[in-house]
Amino acid sequence: MPSYTAPVKDMQFILHDVLKASESDIPGYDELDRDFTAAILEEAGKISSEVLAPLNAVGDVEGCRLENGVVYTPTGFKEAFEQMREGGWTGLDCDPDYGGQGMPYVLGVATGEMFTAANMAFTMYQGLTHGAYSAIHAHGSDAQKQTYLPKMVTCEWTGTMNLTEPHCGTDLGLMRTKAEPQDDGSYRITGQKIFISAGDHDMSENVIHLVLAKIPGGPDGIKGVSLFIVPKSIVREDGTPGERNGVSVGKIEEKMGIHGNATCVMNYDGATGWLLGEAHKGMRAMFTMMNEARLGVGMQGLAVAEAAYQNGLSYARERLQGRAVTGAENKDGPADPLIVHPDIRRSLMDQKSFTEGARAFVLWGAQMIDQAHRMDDKTAEGAISLLTPVLKGFLTDQGFDMAVLAQQIWGGHGYIEEQGMSQFARDARIAMIYEGANGVQALDLVGRKLAAEGGKPAMAFFEMIKGFCKENAGDEAFARDFVEPLKTASKHLQEAAMFFMQNGMKNPNHALAGSYDFMHLFGHVCLGLMWSKMALAAQAKLAEGDGDTAFYETKIATGRYYMARRLPATAMHLARITSGADTVMALDAANF
Repeated sequence: MPSYTAPVKDMQFILHDVLKASESDIPGYDELDRDFTAAILEEAGKISSEVLAPLNAVGDVEGCRLENGVVYTPTGFKEAFEQMREGGWTGLDCDPDYGGQGMPYVLGVATGEMFTAANMAFTMYQGLTHGAYSAIHAHGSDAQKQTYLPKMVTCEWTGTMNLTEPHCGTDLGLMRTKAEPQDDGSYRITGQKIFISAGDHDMSENVIHLVLAKIPGGPDGIKGVSLFIVPKSIVREDGTPGERNGVSVGKIEEKMGIHGNATCVMNYDGATGWLLGEAHKGMRAMFTMMNEARLGVGMQGLAVAEAAYQNGLSYARERLQGRAVTGAENKDGPADPLIVHPDIRRSLMDQKSFTEGARAFVLWGAQMIDQAHRMDDKTAEGAISLLTPVLKGFLTDQGFDMAVLAQQIWGGHGYIEEQGMSQFARDARIAMIYEGANGVQALDLVGRKLAAEGGKPAMAFFEMIKGFCKENAGDEAFARDFVEPLKTASKHLQEAAMFFMQNGMKNPNHALAGSYDFMHLFGHVCLGLMWSKMALAAQAKLAEGDGDTAFYETKIATGRYYMARRLPATAMHLARITSGADTVMALDAANF
């Protein structure tokens, strides 16, 4: 059975040596000293490896089951969920006014990576609750906050988001679920939602559904969509769950992966709901949840890749197969371990350089969210809005690829279910699809985010990289290995953006046909920036004579690998983008 060890040392390095968390002027960051974050991360790592990871295969094999209208989770999930609640992990970064611990979001994301890597399907129950909590916290009335948030912070009640319907996926303007106003101010919700993760289960006493629906007589399309709070059980005046609402589970979907999470068809039959936020402004409230969720899904891509990498590395060190081309290294054994072979090293370096770079990217993004929320910083808000589709799309595409690479190291054994490597690939696959499929993320990036605020966030990003390269051009070796590759990649990104500006207005297909490549080009530039910053920090620690020389030297060597072997993909993506849409759109639909 696969194992998992939390990368606490790497997280500490990123938080303190790269992001300089405790030196930041973001409110609350002054408390994030090394000892404090170490204590939090080590305890989260312990519960991840000892409690959650052993249940990962259990959830995969058993799945969830629906019996007489009740959804039952896999063996051990309920007890583990209780441990998470008792440890306060579900409310780590939630508002203290509602029972949360009030810690910065960046710490919640760091612990969330550990929990997800150990058991993605399990962690989704509390992750979705956090998203629903955020939407109610941002858009709910005082009465709604008092009614729902304290129980959601502790996950005594969990939460969901209900968007998709059988006949409409991304195009939410086509939805048919309706909300009829009642005399008491409530609404009767009728319709069906599908693909609802954590839609129902036996681990909490109530489930608070956030449901998109249309009020009759409202505007057509997406402008007529409103968001409603629809609890599984109506909350009594004393705050306890009362009578069952008109919402039920039609079935549990049979899926490729994340079997331990109950993905439900939800039927609303005149269920009582309450408007969250303003009428016909449902997407504004839902996007509060979705933007947070998209960074969380990007983190899922990283987390599963990390768990898969750890197990691929372990097998590469232990499995004896062939001899090193330069001469036997395991002279007393019948063969050398897999890790001596250059192609295995290539695979492991691809994985290692991705996971460590992605971790820095995710935590940097989380820090921007803290800066935006805790300081009302509009510049940070614009920056993270620009980067959100890159975080979600690039990291989940790459995360799946890395899970497959880890599985490949095991050869035929990786394809056998009992080894557990296939689960990583199957679980990682969904992250490319939900919370907005990655093709949609790419369209959002090119069609909306790139030109947002007149292009101000995008220009600020280019200027940030330009400034970093200029500041660090004096060190000849660092400039050769990091600054120059980053500068080249950034130019590729700017050239691609310029191509869209010059050609997209005349023929929008030129921009849309290149959007997916642009998202990946942007992702590589971001990881190139992260690796440059990490290498610079590691170099500084070595100069200080810090004790962990091997860690910092390894960090720099891994960064050099990314800059030399992975970052040059930006040239390929640029070539595809500038080839335009003609070859993409050349065939008539009938000729495919």
